[in-house]
Amino acid sequence: LSDTLTATELTPREIVRRTLDFDNPPRVARSFAPGDLVAAGPSIPNPEGAWRQIADGSWRMRDIWGNVWARLENHSKGEVHTGALADLADAATIPLPDFSSPQVYARAREVFASRPDHYHIGAVEGFAFSVARKMRRMEQYLMDLMVDPEALAVLHDRIDARIIQQIDGMAAAGADAVMIAEDWGTQTQLLVNPDLWRAEFRPRFARLCTRVHTAGLKMFMHSCGKMTAIIGDLIETGVDLLQIDQPTLHGIDTLAAFQEGAKITYWCPVDIQRTLQSRDEAAIRAGARELLDKLWRGRGGFIAGYYGDNASIGLEPQWQELACDEFARHGVAAKYR
Repeated sequence: LSDTLTATELTPREIVRRTLDFDNPPRVARSFAPGDLVAAGPSIPNPEGAWRQIADGSWRMRDIWGNVWARLENHSKGEVHTGALADLADAATIPLPDFSSPQVYARAREVFASRPDHYHIGAVEGFAFSVARKMRRMEQYLMDLMVDPEALAVLHDRIDARIIQQIDGMAAAGADAVMIAEDWGTQTQLLVNPDLWRAEFRPRFARLCTRVHTAGLKMFMHSCGKMTAIIGDLIETGVDLLQIDQPTLHGIDTLAAFQEGAKITYWCPVDIQRTLQSRDEAAIRAGARELLDKLWRGRGGFIAGYYGDNASIGLEPQWQELACDEFARHGVAAKYR
């Protein structure tokens, strides 16, 4: 398509495609309304999947992997209270959900079919870290990585097989990309030694990203925290887009440097823990422009984001609306030429 086409002449899907390919989209792609992307995940019936309030006023829920979740109010995502895998010796035999049936993707097919002009994201469970650390609970899981990595690898292998089922199912359902969510960082560093990550997880990312690309899809990944140490590895293994809610934690210039020689796209709101929390209109607008000026530059490589849970970060919606307004005003390719 010609670079002279305008935003109104391109579908939202084409805007995102050109963004990922650094192919000079006429405007910045966006996830806030009217957004360019639509997402759907696998759907496995789970009669225990609804949150219920218990006697002490807290809330409980059991997920499809068998983990019991807890929260203290009725709106947050909560965290795992009791992991499904009490004994790592059972890693080879504990039942895992089956994602192989086409029926698991019926809702995703419906969602994608209802928005044919939008970019379709198939949200999948995992990769292995996100699933396994819940089944064992984080503190035990991190010890497992050091004390019994061979037994943990058995669980990782079985989870990877379930992820492959989802990749293939999402491809058949009409996805353009698959997306995983794995929070790999604390506020200061990677959760594990980078060498340990490269030994156990990098090969898994490489295999699964290859499966994604072989299916004709793009690979999207969300991660919170300062996992800067492995961004280069993620790019090399085949991650096409990183969704980051705290871009200033890495440094915008640092993120931009990874784009030199690599087509890595970032999908970010204005930083949810620093800039938005300032409730300073000038700072918020400047934060939005910095993301555009350094990561998008009118050529692609950036999707303007919106953090979808203002309540959990204690933020009134109008502050993100200021960021969205700035993204829309400033995210026009003609301003960069």
